[in-house]
Amino acid sequence: MDETIQAGPAPASRLRVAAVTPFTSLDYPGKLSAVVFVRGCPWHCVYCHNPWMQQRAPAEGDESWERVERLIARRRGLLDAVVFSGGEPCMDPALAAAMDVVRAHGMAVGLHTGGAYPHHLAQVIDRVSWVGLDVKGVPGDEAHFERVLRVRSGARAFLESYDIVRSSGVEFEARSTVHPALFSPEQILAAAEWLAAHGTRCYALQIYRKAPGLETGLDPVTGDWPGAALEEKLRGMFERFVVRRG
Repeated sequence: MDETIQAGPAPASRLRVAAVTPFTSLDYPGKLSAVVFVRGCPWHCVYCHNPWMQQRAPAEGDESWERVERLIARRRGLLDAVVFSGGEPCMDPALAAAMDVVRAHGMAVGLHTGGAYPHHLAQVIDRVSWVGLDVKGVPGDEAHFERVLRVRSGARAFLESYDIVRSSGVEFEARSTVHPALFSPEQILAAAEWLAAHGTRCYALQIYRKAPGLETGLDPVTGDWPGAALEEKLRGMFERFVVRRG
């Protein structure tokens, strides 16, 4: 575990911002938002689209929290929310303070997380209005999580984080990025069944797409995989189910 998250809370100015998307309608359902990508992630997912953000050390070209604050001030009344993504934003000890700044401007706070740090998630969950919770494997199947994450102990961290999000009452979307080499249709169904049984109302199946210029070793997904029959079955399990294909 990265030592930088051991030191306790830090001021918002210390947030390690890798990049910023100043305006989007895609990252927080129903709201216009900016997205702050926080540097650092303990996982090394096979399909990761942002491997350059995995390192905690600042890199040339990184954005700054100061720019984020200027953006928030300029777009107050235009933006509905700021979403903290990554990387894994719960890794950063300045996350809570950064969320407080967003809330002080009257904006909602969104969070994208894989659940790698349940203790830190618990410290910020009461500041969050919506969570996009990545389900990297079949919950409870440590071997499957390890295959996707390429690290150990991720399955246990996810289960604890899921309980934190679910019990908080905050609105959340569970989402799984899937590829035939990583998720069989049976594993997709098993993950969905677990989520439905544990109170998930919204589930998104994100079909892997290859990012330009990034080599993951995964072939593009073609056709209608995992198939209309499975998608229809999943649709009947949740209040809201969506398939995203790029």
